[in-house]
Amino acid sequence: MKTYLYNTTGVCSRQMKIVIDGETIKSLEVIGGCNGNLKGISALVSGRNVDEVIESLKGIKCNNKMTSCPDQLATALQEIKNGQLVAQ
Repeated sequence: MKTYLYNTTGVCSRQMKIVIDGETIKSLEVIGGCNGNLKGISALVSGRNVDEVIESLKGIKCNNKMTSCPDQLATALQEIKNGQLVAQ
């Protein structure tokens, strides 16, 4: 298992702690943002395949922002897949 820390941009949350085992998301913890919604997202993505989550969440926008917390998670996961985000 590997743990990644991703600093979000353009959203209310500040950071995401993502734990991945192979191609499966084991857990997601989001610091800041809408607590209940982000706990819900965390529960929904835990146990899912990284590629499935990217496909499901990429491009979602929050109000008039160009991104959202789900979109930021998809971006983080894509950076992990591309080797741009290093495990802690």
